[in-house]
Amino acid sequence: MIELTATQAAADIARGAISSEDYTQACLEHIAAIEGEVQAFAHLDADHALGQARALDRHKSDGGRLGLLHGVPVGIKDIFDTADFPTECGSPALAGRRPSADATAVRLLREAGAVIIGKTVSTEFAYFHPGKTKNPRDLSRTPGGSSSGSAAAVAAGMVPLAIGSQTNGSMIRPASFCGVFGVKPSHGLISRAGALNLSRTLDHVGAFARSVEDLALILDVLVATDAADPNSRAYASPRFRGSAAEQPPLPPSFAFVRTPMWDKADPETQSGLEELAKEVGAREIDLPADYAGAWPALRAIMSVEMAFNLGHFVDQGVASKEFSALITEGRTVTAPQYLAALRDARRYAEGLMYIFEQYADAIITPSASGIAPLGIEATGNPLFCSLWTLVGYPALNLPLLANADDMPIGVQLIGAPGRDERLLRTARALIASLG
Repeated sequence: MIELTATQAAADIARGAISSEDYTQACLEHIAAIEGEVQAFAHLDADHALGQARALDRHKSDGGRLGLLHGVPVGIKDIFDTADFPTECGSPALAGRRPSADATAVRLLREAGAVIIGKTVSTEFAYFHPGKTKNPRDLSRTPGGSSSGSAAAVAAGMVPLAIGSQTNGSMIRPASFCGVFGVKPSHGLISRAGALNLSRTLDHVGAFARSVEDLALILDVLVATDAADPNSRAYASPRFRGSAAEQPPLPPSFAFVRTPMWDKADPETQSGLEELAKEVGAREIDLPADYAGAWPALRAIMSVEMAFNLGHFVDQGVASKEFSALITEGRTVTAPQYLAALRDARRYAEGLMYIFEQYADAIITPSASGIAPLGIEATGNPLFCSLWTLVGYPALNLPLLANADDMPIGVQLIGAPGRDERLLRTARALIASLG
């Protein structure tokens, strides 16, 4: 039962083939069997999860309306407020913190009938200081970060879906390292209200899943305008599942963009991406030399805004050396430097649009520099995610490649901003074309 995708499980529960309680129990038993090794969860309450599932089964038997995720367990990164679990953001400074209300994303999941099975491990304040989670594909390796527990939980078959966040590479990189599907939508597409506020300019909410169809399913639940998020964008009634299932009117076209970071990629990643690009007939596009400035621009914006939002934890002496160093760095950035970085971010975003207007439906580029590094003392480098986070474009990790030892090498697919539905359709067509 645990091998079901979220789409399959929701359909089976809706037609009565399985119950939410049985499915949740199967997930919990699997978690109990392997959590001691993987350690994906910060907070887990089996009795509470089963109580939710039983209530959902009663609702169904009483003839109640079923949501899109009725009875499906979902993991929640421990930076999203939950009224029934602690939210500690990976930091002992917030140990025992109990929010009084759900984050908007959690509320929408509950309204769709999801079982909130527990809180998944986050790195400290969703930055670089790692948590306890190991990569289920190889326990000697990092799962990535900062959404480490969410990616590992889906990869290990503990849950079919989990949500996370990305301020630099915290969705796409762990999805790549753990070999699962991941989505970082267009900036502002999913509300961040009730989630830890690192950087208003850069924070994105995303999800991990077992298929493109599952990503479309959870996006249909989470995408909604929210006045509580100042960057929430108006969006017509979402139809991600319908778009993902559609056949494109023409075979999709692709651009292969190495980015200025290409020499940082491992040889296996380089050869795998080049072979894939050749197979799908992708047009090779080199970015102008000044795009190398995107990486320091993101660093400046992130360090300043995190220093403003979270610097008090450093002042209180309750932060790690990694986090403290970033806050110190942010406090040295001048106002002109910060404003120039914001200007450059807009310029890069506008400049990239020509690729979609003239050449391609989607960009192919690496998700990470290579396979998950050995050890859990660090979470890997997000350098292949930084540009796309800075410009707010939608990104997917597709687990299409692997090295000789069968460790995942992710393919990152980038779409035009606000065209997330089309990106899912393109991804599904790409996968189908590769057989």
